[in-house]
Amino acid sequence: MPAALSLFAPATEATRHEAATLIGDVRGIDWLNLLETWGLRLLAAIAIFVIGRWLARRLSNALDRVMGRAGVDITLGGFLRNIAYAVMLVLVIMTALTAIGIPTTSMFAVLGAAGLAVGLALKDSLSNIASGVMLIVLRPFRAGDHVVIAGQEGTVLEIRVFQTRLRAFDHRVIILPNSEITTAPIVNYSALPQRRMEVTVGVGYDDDLQKAREVLLEIARQEPMVLDEPAPAVRVTNLGESSVDLVLYAFTTNDDYPEARSRVVEAVRNQLIGNGLNIPYPQRDLHVYHSDADGRPIADILLRGVADDGDKIASAPTSP
Repeated sequence: MPAALSLFAPATEATRHEAATLIGDVRGIDWLNLLETWGLRLLAAIAIFVIGRWLARRLSNALDRVMGRAGVDITLGGFLRNIAYAVMLVLVIMTALTAIGIPTTSMFAVLGAAGLAVGLALKDSLSNIASGVMLIVLRPFRAGDHVVIAGQEGTVLEIRVFQTRLRAFDHRVIILPNSEITTAPIVNYSALPQRRMEVTVGVGYDDDLQKAREVLLEIARQEPMVLDEPAPAVRVTNLGESSVDLVLYAFTTNDDYPEARSRVVEAVRNQLIGNGLNIPYPQRDLHVYHSDADGRPIADILLRGVADDGDKIASAPTSP
């Protein structure tokens, strides 16, 4: 046992010496100076962050209220408010780090390199963001508009940074990526207060076109949802296979368009028939010819065969 203790004795003495040296170093630290230097910096950074965040939120909300009073679109106002808040928050964080003593130049370099890598990895998502910014700034349509976008028709529910939501007329929700919207044709039926309806009507070739025109114009004048200006008009557009096609052009408001068109179409059907005009059904004359393999009509072949047999029977000698 004494021998074993003698083996561990040097290691124990070295450990004690290192511990004593460490304790001496810790005792030699000027804790008061360290607390005054870094503690005050840390408290200043925390105060800058808390107060700066509060100010950024207040200023962004004030900007939103100012844009609302100025009549700026709700979607555009909310987007600009979020952008302003994000920019001010980044400035507050950088100011707080500077107060602590952390150099921000190297941090900007690291963030730039990381942003480049993230941008290359998320280029499709960034394309949607850029398209969303274009839609919000240029505003080809707004929430509540009746549109046809990329072959999809419905009412705009919301324009987001990544995507746009539509509500179809059968109450389906359609979600479109913004990058597809900016590269596709956009038809906005709500951009103007008025909308023109086109009702195509076919009448018979034997009917009086002037009478048909007068009947259609009278239908448009009697419909209260049809506007007087621009005035309704009727044009002959086509000579079809079974009818002469006329088109009634009449303007109505966007809100009244579906109901007005339905009522006008119903009145056109009833009034044309009531005034002795015809709405002809599609018809076509079909002639069928049966031919032999060499192209000769089968009817001619059959008739010729019957005539030849009759001649042969008539000319045959009678038996005694």
